[in-house]
Amino acid sequence: MTDTNEQGLSTRSVHAGETRDPQGAIHTPLYTHSTFAFDSTADLLDVVEGRKPGNLYTRYGLNPTIRSVEAKLADLEGGEQALGFSSGMAAEAATFLAHTRTGEHIVCIGDVYGGTFELLGDNLPQLGITTTFLRADEVDRLPDVLTASTRIVFFETPSNPTLDLFDIAAITTHAHAAGALTVVDNTFATPVNQNPLHHGADLVIHSATKYLGGHSDLTAGALIGPAELLAPVAMWRKNLGQMIAAETASLLARSVRSLPVRVRAQNDTAAAVAAFLATHPRVSRVNYPGLATGDAKQIYDTQMRGGGGMLSAVLDATADETAAVVDRLRLFAIAPSLGGVESLITQPITTTHHGLAPDERAKRGIADSMIRLSVGLEDADDLIQDLTHALADN
Repeated sequence: MTDTNEQGLSTRSVHAGETRDPQGAIHTPLYTHSTFAFDSTADLLDVVEGRKPGNLYTRYGLNPTIRSVEAKLADLEGGEQALGFSSGMAAEAATFLAHTRTGEHIVCIGDVYGGTFELLGDNLPQLGITTTFLRADEVDRLPDVLTASTRIVFFETPSNPTLDLFDIAAITTHAHAAGALTVVDNTFATPVNQNPLHHGADLVIHSATKYLGGHSDLTAGALIGPAELLAPVAMWRKNLGQMIAAETASLLARSVRSLPVRVRAQNDTAAAVAAFLATHPRVSRVNYPGLATGDAKQIYDTQMRGGGGMLSAVLDATADETAAVVDRLRLFAIAPSLGGVESLITQPITTTHHGLAPDERAKRGIADSMIRLSVGLEDADDLIQDLTHALADN
């Protein structure tokens, strides 16, 4: 593995975690093997019992293709280790199951992915694990809701779909005072724009399906942090069969090599699109980190290096009128997910937060007329022209 301690992000994205095999492949090859052989029983036991790193069985993650991309992701986030998963939800589920028990408690701050709401609000309570949900405007209540049984404080920053920003260091201080871990979903920001571990977070989660994958052709997740905290999660991953496939790990490594180039371009284009929407007469609000003001601007300046490729906007329109705007777009595809090279658009009420009760959506500022945009690698002028046409009164 290349020594990347003093190298820049783009260099590390290409070289971190890579191994050159005896055949001379310039990147770690794809090993589709389910199992690996040893020269001796002693060599096998060294790997099984953790005395030496090595390859053993793919479902355990002991596969060179998987280990390589995990090392790359750990490097980019500044973590000791990483675990690859079959999806971002698999990473979340294994993390919550590993670090909470029946009778214990999680705090979830702000808006999160709809599947996360279901996991925390519907699935985990069946196991006796409860969650207190704080809205973004209730973050000051965090010290009051932390209890002796709180094990995890979880949040996304920026959040989905309102793009709220949360002070990682401040939240971590409160969590640690109560003996809880801070777990941050860094999917929207990516390691290009933000490194939560550098601000005190204990663990970082990614839906690698999104920006890390970047081409809408893989489904994966990742968890990064100290080896001590990842060890119990790895056991759940192994026994629940949540391992990332070697083929997916190879695709993911391919994508991460271009991550800084893609995300920095998306930062610029999304900023231009956000600025356009902010001045449009049919738009009542734009949510984008690069347009943050007040306390949010201070958080942005302190912990982020770019605004990202995601934004949301609330139109001065009904839900049906908003759907008509979306339907008129030609370059923005109507599709869930995000972070690919192509631009996507959804109404959160029809996709990510369709399952959230209308009154709860209203409390969280997820209006019926909200649109969420994932800005791709198209030219900004073309995307703005597409939006101009779609927003024109008919």
